[in-house]
Order: sequence, then structure tokens, then C-alpha cells
Amino acid sequence: MNAQSKRGSPAKYKGVLLALFLSLCTVHIALANDWSLKDKDGTHYKLSELKGKWVLVNFWAPWCEPCLQEMPGLDTLQKQHKDLLVIGVAVMYRKNQEVMDAVRSTSVSYPIVLGNEDIASDFGEMKGMPTSFLYSPSGRLIGHHDGPLTQADIEQAIAQKPGSAELFTH
Repeated sequence: MNAQSKRGSPAKYKGVLLALFLSLCTVHIALANDWSLKDKDGTHYKLSELKGKWVLVNFWAPWCEPCLQEMPGLDTLQKQHKDLLVIGVAVMYRKNQEVMDAVRSTSVSYPIVLGNEDIASDFGEMKGMPTSFLYSPSGRLIGHHDGPLTQADIEQAIAQKPGSAELFTH
């Protein structure tokens, strides 16, 4: 018996791999369209339950200086706009304490999720940190932005002013 007959035919595995890939794509689309996140305090946030609010999901890392510099502005933004919810998702950290120390040092009050790379991949491609995803009050993904954002950037996008489309790409 040769090695290939022990393993099975390559065509058989291609079909299995294709089925697995398609099922993963379906899961990814379902998660991206109606994600659910649990913050460090145990509160659950589900996109479909946040209708009527703008939602900014901000992925950050405790070692990322631009991320930490961006956070106080995001906190101020949420405090000034009751129709906006910012959710910070920490990724790429070794210990939860790193995240907690970063949150304490930036004094943010918006929800923080102790995330991981699996949660990040459910949202889509990220080219670096920070990366933010903006959702309209209807729950539609406006787009994502790689890199830091200012309070003015987000206010421009929420007001749907000309030029804001370049901030959030699909």
C-alpha cells in the first residue's frame, strides 16, 4: 500500500476543505453582521440590540502608544454624544493586568473587552493598531479605519459630512 492510498485521495480532501472553508466564511459573515461582545465587567453588547446608536468598535493593544493616546479622545467623544457607544477591544496582550493598567492610566469609562485575535479576525482585516469599525444607528457597517482617529474625525463621520467617507473604508 503506498502513502497516498493510506491518506486518501487528494480530491476527497479538497471537497472537505472547501466545505470547511465555506462554513467558516458563513460563520464570519454572521459574526460580522451581528456580533456579540462581553466586556471586562460581564456586560454583553450585541450589535442587533444597539439599534439607534452609532457604535465604534476600537481594537487596541496595551503596548501601542497611538492606541493609548487615542483613548481619552474616544472617552470624551462618548461622553459628549449620547447617541454613540464606544467599545474598546484589547488584543495582543499577555496578561489581563496589562489591559487593566492601561485602562486605569488612560481613565476611560467606555466598555473594555478582553479580546483576542479570534475576536479581531471575526471583524475583518486589520493592518495595525489601533483599528476601528464604525456602525450606523441602523446597525450597518459604515467601514473600518486603520490607525488612530481623532474626536473630530469621528464627529465628521457621524455627521456624514463630505470627506468622511475616506476615513472609513470597506
